[in-house]
Amino acid sequence: MTFKMKITIKTPPNFNFHRTVLSHGWCALLPFELDKEKWKLVRVLDRGQTKPITIEITATRTGLTINTSRTVGKRAAESIVRDVRHMFRLDDDLTQFYAAMAADSDFAWITDQGAGRLLRSPTVFEDLVKMICTTNCSWALTEKMVTALVNELGEESDDGRKSFPTAETMAKQTAAFYRDKVRAGYRAPYFSELAQRVASGELDVEGWLKLDLPHDSFMKEMKRVKGVGNYAAENLLKLVGRYDGLALDSWTRAQFAQLRNHGRAASDKKILRFYARFNSWRGLALWCDMTRHWLNPENIAKW
Repeated sequence: MTFKMKITIKTPPNFNFHRTVLSHGWCALLPFELDKEKWKLVRVLDRGQTKPITIEITATRTGLTINTSRTVGKRAAESIVRDVRHMFRLDDDLTQFYAAMAADSDFAWITDQGAGRLLRSPTVFEDLVKMICTTNCSWALTEKMVTALVNELGEESDDGRKSFPTAETMAKQTAAFYRDKVRAGYRAPYFSELAQRVASGELDVEGWLKLDLPHDSFMKEMKRVKGVGNYAAENLLKLVGRYDGLALDSWTRAQFAQLRNHGRAASDKKILRFYARFNSWRGLALWCDMTRHWLNPENIAKW
């Protein structure tokens, strides 16, 4: 594909492109695509009333380079920049987190490598739908459901790739569609209801980004969405910038046993005690700790 336009964004000095892209599984779910050999992240962005646009994101030592599938005007370029800044958490203030990590020799690598920014989608709605797709199933099934949502309901970009469907688009489909076409199983009626609530304005999930509530109250708010339990809510909290919860599941428990408990299973209380010293950052400290090995040593450069 020939790209038509280049946009550059300056990144914070503690930003690590590789660590952010591989911070969790989102880079493997459409409409993200990662070329890990060339370290290029492709993403289709929905432009609302106009055709979606495909962007390719690469990194330099001082910033991100965005190549676009077509030339756009100033307003559209500014919108692309906002989406990329949001996805890469460039405006998140992690000063206190890095200070806490640097003060602990076991976790100082997080500060040194600029880890801790968790890749997210341009919208909370997309993150929410994808998170529901991760519950009670294998990662392979998560990929299949998300791929089906994009291929069946996404809008085509200039290069034939498709965007993630909007709430308005998803609201037009029945639970039977999500059951038969997306293979969403028990989630099928949840997708239909969620999309309708968001499309009608009854549920403002984008407002979660600015919502200031105690942890338990925030959890309760998120769990008003059918299909969102403790695990999904605590993971969603991380994507809106709240790291109180540990979001423990079978994988993180097994990882903790291997890495921190001599291979023996540990109770959730013991895991909580281990990270409790990091207070409101404990969920992020745990996640960085459990995923440190995801990045090959040759890719640990700051950018």
